[in-house]
Amino acid sequence: MKDAYGKLKDYIKKHKLQPIVDVFLFGIITVFFHWLWWHGGLKHFLLEYLYFSELEQFMAHQVFVPSAWIVDHIIGYPLKTMHNTLIFPKNAYVTVAGSCSGLKQFYQWTILMILFPGPWKKKLWYIPLGILVLHIVNIFRIVILSVVVVNWPLKWDFIHESIMRPFFYVVIFAMWVLWVERIRGEKKDGG
Repeated sequence: MKDAYGKLKDYIKKHKLQPIVDVFLFGIITVFFHWLWWHGGLKHFLLEYLYFSELEQFMAHQVFVPSAWIVDHIIGYPLKTMHNTLIFPKNAYVTVAGSCSGLKQFYQWTILMILFPGPWKKKLWYIPLGILVLHIVNIFRIVILSVVVVNWPLKWDFIHESIMRPFFYVVIFAMWVLWVERIRGEKKDGG
């Protein structure tokens, strides 16, 4: 007699529900670990006990330096820098604080990939690649916010909170879809 888990697996396979199950699992992992970070006390614990503040500041600086270089040398905006802050004319500025370091996104990506099914041989290179992608996205996020603060300062809060922050989840979701659809691989058993 088959156990309940086996019957559920057969039902999912028979009705081709695996993509729905995968998206559901993605959502549960992402939402739970987002909650754990902000409301479950994980970030507070890390800041209190594990020198996390220093790591956040170090990583924020790793985002700040290339962002400032791109804004200065490629976009050509006049700017001054001080303490991880890009300072523009007319009192406009963008500060790359510890919470802008990308560490939360690295954590969410890593946990998602550790918990989501797939071969470890592939996870060992795909997790660091995803972290690199998130770091590059974060640099461009700061560059985009610099353009916004110079050209449309009244739109800065909206773009920062409602577009650029959620954009990380779009990138994580896209990398996850790539994992599920192309990289992870599935054993085909004729069914």
